[in-house]
Amino acid sequence: MKRIVPFAGAVVMLLVIGAGPALAHKVLAGAYPAGDVIEGEVGFSNGDMAADTLVEVFDEDGTKMGEARTDADGYFTYTPTQQVTHVFKADLGAGHVATFTLDASDVPAVAGAAAPDSGTGPEPAASAAAATPEAAAPAAMPADLTDQIAEAVRNEVRPLRREIAAYKEKHDLQTVLGGIGYIIGLFGLAFFLMARRQTRGQAAE
Repeated sequence: MKRIVPFAGAVVMLLVIGAGPALAHKVLAGAYPAGDVIEGEVGFSNGDMAADTLVEVFDEDGTKMGEARTDADGYFTYTPTQQVTHVFKADLGAGHVATFTLDASDVPAVAGAAAPDSGTGPEPAASAAAATPEAAAPAAMPADLTDQIAEAVRNEVRPLRREIAAYKEKHDLQTVLGGIGYIIGLFGLAFFLMARRQTRGQAAE
């Protein structure tokens, strides 16, 4: 019995140490299209963001295409130059390296790209003259107003991303602690049964 107690204690300590990486804060990083640029964030799921951190941008073959730097809130913007999958890497120190991607299909249209050719010539003047006011397309929304709306939406979505990440981390922590508690409980039950058996053996003698 005396030998088992130190052994059980050592096992529990190993479980706690092994759970260390699971209890540590996870890296929070992501990139998404925002108008004609790519916007992203880098930090930790506990809310600590990576301020003034270099973010390198690569293609899928590992060729570096550019870089960006996060602001005080851990956010960055990058203007794409190629319509390819973008791989972002940021070194947060202490062994934490964030690697995240944005698929080519989600990359904003590259500025200066040639518009697709419709294969038709200019419309005859008679057709243009025949257009009536009723058939005219509605006026487009001003570009500055569109940008303001998009920026407002992004500002509202940013806190939600952090809250979702923090919620996931909290539940992961509860799962780990619950598992450790369950194992410790099994050890306690084993000690009780062994002590009871030993007591009965001594009484029988």
